[in-house]
Amino acid sequence: MTRSTKDSHRSPLPVAVVGAGPVGLVAAAHLLDRGETPLIFEAGEAVGASIREWGHIRLFSPWKHLTEPVSRRLLETHGWTPPPGDHLPTGWELVRDYLEPLASLPSLAPHLHLGQRVVGITRRGFDKVKSPGRQDAPFELVVRTREGGIQRHLARAVLDASGSWTTPNPVGAGGLPAEGEEAFRDHLRYGVPDIQGEERARYAERRTLVVGSGHSAFHSVLELARLGEGAPGSEVTWAVRGAEPGRMFGGGGRDALPARGKLGERLRALVTEGSVRLVTGFRVARIEGSGDRLHVVGECGTRLDPVDQIIVNTGFRPDLRILRELRIDLDPWLEAPAKLAPLIDPNLHSCGSVPPHGYDTLGHPEQDVFVVGMKSYGRAPTFLLLTGYEQVRSVVRGLTSDLEGARRLELVLPETGVCSSDVLAGTWAPDGVRDGTSDGAPAAVPAAIPANAPRPPTGSACCG
Repeated sequence: MTRSTKDSHRSPLPVAVVGAGPVGLVAAAHLLDRGETPLIFEAGEAVGASIREWGHIRLFSPWKHLTEPVSRRLLETHGWTPPPGDHLPTGWELVRDYLEPLASLPSLAPHLHLGQRVVGITRRGFDKVKSPGRQDAPFELVVRTREGGIQRHLARAVLDASGSWTTPNPVGAGGLPAEGEEAFRDHLRYGVPDIQGEERARYAERRTLVVGSGHSAFHSVLELARLGEGAPGSEVTWAVRGAEPGRMFGGGGRDALPARGKLGERLRALVTEGSVRLVTGFRVARIEGSGDRLHVVGECGTRLDPVDQIIVNTGFRPDLRILRELRIDLDPWLEAPAKLAPLIDPNLHSCGSVPPHGYDTLGHPEQDVFVVGMKSYGRAPTFLLLTGYEQVRSVVRGLTSDLEGARRLELVLPETGVCSSDVLAGTWAPDGVRDGTSDGAPAAVPAAIPANAPRPPTGSACCG
């Protein structure tokens, strides 16, 4: 453990960490390494609760890009053997072989509180408006226990690593639920269903609409098409808001990550052969019921064929309610820290062009509050797990009076970077399209399909 000589005045209070996913647990490891006491709250009943919901997915990113040096060192001192560096784990393997051993470390486990949901954070005795004496007041976290009771905990700093998986975007194109979205919610599934496993009966021999153009939508479409091979009558319609499908299919054989290139190639083939109906330029405005089926209507009245189920893969957004009484400076449209937002704006950047960042970039007017990990990216879809690890390394250095260490960005990304539009660690590969010979090297944003490339047939566009 290393520690600054300038920090003897620090408060004896712990540093609160909200969320026990990869970034939250790595933050706790860094706090322990710097002589701090973490206080970790996880709303779920186990660490990596959100990852467990997509545990059936296999990542494109190999183990060597999913772990972090300080946590590895702590684990190895207790006999942990790292998984093979080039292996592409599933979400369940990520939890079982990394997060659970990390959470079980004798130095970390006593500070982990499962089934404890943070419902509010403030400065003790100071609402958002009050200024005199504010900086000297500790943070107060209001926590709801699994039994429904309320507890209050004090902390000297807060790292919010609670992610955004539990707050998916609606299917409505305007950012609000579409008309009928709430009424027919039982027919909608947000996230990435286990179509070949636990949720097979929900989609077999039914017509399903997938809405979205990221890698979670890719996975849903591929798995539904695969389901149709063994369950005749299973149909899939894929609706995207963009008018040009070419870029969605990636760079094929030119993709630096072979598994991802194969993913795009297979999707293109399914659309071309008619196994998947792709409808471009479609923005959902209304969902109507007719018997046991749903009619989905676009913004200018175009109606899709009736469907039985809808999978909503339209991205995620941060839940900012717990931060309401803190002085947080957020970008008005991305809902990311204001200094970070220009670096991650998806209208301008991909994850490959986002520089490493940390303590200074993630700061707020409310001193010693940091939103880290996926939640720090707000509504931007390009978060990289290695970036989250660098965020917390830098933040913890800053909190322990090592400003030089905080500002010395140590992350060295692989040359091509790893992008993710949906999950923590990069894109994912359904087992059917995984390339077992790939070394899993991270891939750049796929090159655009050439203008003269053949375009697959698509459905009618709405308000293109």
